[in-house]
Amino acid sequence: MKYIIVLGDGMADEPLPSLNNKTPLMAAHTPCMDMLAKWSEMGLVHTIPEGMKPGSDTANLAVLGYNPRLYYSGRSPLEALSIGVDMEATDIAIRCNIVTLSEENKPYEELTILDHSSGEIATADAALLIEAVKKELEDEEFKFYVGTSYRHLTIWKNGRVEELAQPHDHLGKVIKDYLPGVPALRRMMERSYEILNNHPINIERKAKGLNKANSLWFWGAGTKPALMSFEEKYHMKGAMISAVDLLKGIAVGAGMKVISVPGADGTLHTNYEGKAEAAVKVLLEDDYDFVYIHVEAPDEMGHQGNVENKIKSIEYIDERIIKPVMEKMEKAGAEYRMLLMPDHPTPIRCRTHTSDPVPYLLYDSRMRQSNSWSYNEEDAKKSGIEIFKGFTLIDRLFSK
Repeated sequence: MKYIIVLGDGMADEPLPSLNNKTPLMAAHTPCMDMLAKWSEMGLVHTIPEGMKPGSDTANLAVLGYNPRLYYSGRSPLEALSIGVDMEATDIAIRCNIVTLSEENKPYEELTILDHSSGEIATADAALLIEAVKKELEDEEFKFYVGTSYRHLTIWKNGRVEELAQPHDHLGKVIKDYLPGVPALRRMMERSYEILNNHPINIERKAKGLNKANSLWFWGAGTKPALMSFEEKYHMKGAMISAVDLLKGIAVGAGMKVISVPGADGTLHTNYEGKAEAAVKVLLEDDYDFVYIHVEAPDEMGHQGNVENKIKSIEYIDERIIKPVMEKMEKAGAEYRMLLMPDHPTPIRCRTHTSDPVPYLLYDSRMRQSNSWSYNEEDAKKSGIEIFKGFTLIDRLFSK
């Protein structure tokens, strides 16, 4: 038996007036998902423990079966694992976004945050900007490391965990009330604007009509993580396919195989087909038991407030990942169980994460149920199944 999780990050949403009170999942053309829903167990699952902030860190830990209350030590330390940074016990890892701030002739704290991803800047360009920052700001206390796209890492030697505002929670707002309380972090953010705003890369981006990547933004601080081995926990060999350092870091911490797919970049135009091919290969040719296929695009489109592209991203998952994976597994005559779900909602309404339960679908190639529902939030609710401890859902996947 082979096991697959297809995770559409932030795919769940709320009914939208512009979609005749349908959610993007309901509005999307998803023949594979809807066919599977008729054959599968479906329900709602709470992936965010009560009282914890909704995020891909806590949610994906839960989906993989790791109770966030026991295993979560911060988002950035997991990303540090992916980048290959060997943290000391006294180090604090901090996510270092490159964001877009407005360019008014005002003090730094009176500027507005326009884009948490700087227009999904390419990693090659972002690396040059991080290098410019390093030359000016790096010292024995603070070290900078290049990640992927707009997502980078700062290590604070002998630092302390601080409550830092998430940039995607405050889009369109003046930043004054969301700046760090730590003077050193605040000074580096302000200085980064001076370094980056007129950097040649940003002058070129502006000329092309792209968002500038003109300021650092610190958030997601945490200490060195310690995850139990996935193989020890489940007695299976597992693999992770994702473009996002957070997911790769969780996999590294859990001792899973991390598969890098050329062209997989976490955007709407990621290499969906490459992810599908890699998933089938690791299961059938490399003889792994479990693969986790993570797709970031729905979450990014939710943060951007882009309804049309969020729908597209869902349709791409259906057509370009689920369909080919099923076809290849069935052609090979392989028995498999597949769990399809989001990690959390990223509603268009608020452009950030919420803690609402998400719809899951659990399919077994050996047996087909006969249901009338489609895969979406409303029909999942109608099923009557609701799982309140999200970290237990994977046990249902592995139970038969």
